[in-house]
Amino acid sequence: MYHLKCLLIALTIPLFGCGSDSASDTTNISTVTAPDISADTTNSGIQDPIMGSLVSEQWRLIWHDEFNEANIDLTKWSFEVNCFGGGNNEQQCYTNREDNAFIEQGILKIVALKENFTGPAAQDDDANYNPSNTRILPYTSARLRSKNKGDWTFGRFEIRAKLPQGQGTWPAIWMLPTDWAYGGWAGSGEIDIMEAVNLKAQSDEKGVSSGQEESRVHGTLHYGRAWPDNVYSGKGFHLPRGVNPADDFHEYAIEWQEGEIRWFVDDIHFATQRETGWYSQYMNDDGLLINGTGSAPFDQKFHLLLNFAVGGNWSANVNDKGIDEGVFPQSLEIDYVRVYECTISPQTGAGCEAMGDEAVLVEGKQAPTL
Repeated sequence: MYHLKCLLIALTIPLFGCGSDSASDTTNISTVTAPDISADTTNSGIQDPIMGSLVSEQWRLIWHDEFNEANIDLTKWSFEVNCFGGGNNEQQCYTNREDNAFIEQGILKIVALKENFTGPAAQDDDANYNPSNTRILPYTSARLRSKNKGDWTFGRFEIRAKLPQGQGTWPAIWMLPTDWAYGGWAGSGEIDIMEAVNLKAQSDEKGVSSGQEESRVHGTLHYGRAWPDNVYSGKGFHLPRGVNPADDFHEYAIEWQEGEIRWFVDDIHFATQRETGWYSQYMNDDGLLINGTGSAPFDQKFHLLLNFAVGGNWSANVNDKGIDEGVFPQSLEIDYVRVYECTISPQTGAGCEAMGDEAVLVEGKQAPTL
């Protein structure tokens, strides 16, 4: 009877396709997207909530993938193919091979393998992307995205997943802007629904004892100006009763409405961020640096990404450091992806809030004076 609410909605509500106009990307994603977990993404001594929140029945399912077909649905997902390294020294090549991403018994499996591989050196959206310009990296994996096949402004996004474990693993469920209205990363924003690094390695969280396993998941926003003047804010979270997210499936979700984003694990609302704690500053057509208005940059269409990175400036520099070659292969397993629209106010996403009394309101960052 797991998540009966979602199954009932999926069976009784008609689906509406979502899409986006063709994007003309101005981004340069050769940047570090990892938060520093020694900073404000940690728990800072605040006890994590343990009680789930009642999810509104006013959410309407508008896009989903249950991964019940034999093959990955290419009308919903595209593969990125490159050995770019994420702009922060990740050690995997992303491929479109079945070795790295496939469906098995209703589960999408994204598999990281220890093997040398040659592929394009630039990120797929880079203006200089050239398949003939290659590099070699020592791991392979996959990165799927819904860009121009599933793009949304506001909604509830639910992904049920089982995470990989071991030093050097870095799974992520996240969102990027489709049209980059406020310039390159991270001026146009990034929404990290869930990230985790090095699960089950020795925890390096302040105050933990020797032998305690890493078990945190993180929800983070990136915003501000284009790199290198970007900033971020977020919160780490421990599942109740010492459960490690690498041991079983859990549902990771956000509720995104105008001016506010809330993070959930198994319907436990653990963090909120509001427009009073984020900002966007970008160059206008006259070359002047200006402030974005309203809830910018989180007022545009975003798409989903599912990926499993290896190493990089975050995971290889915390916990036991480096990459433990012996843990591979490892898999990020996805049971479903579901996107809902708030029927009370589809234009703003407001009115369907699930609010937990113990959720932390993340302070965020303030815009520098121009």
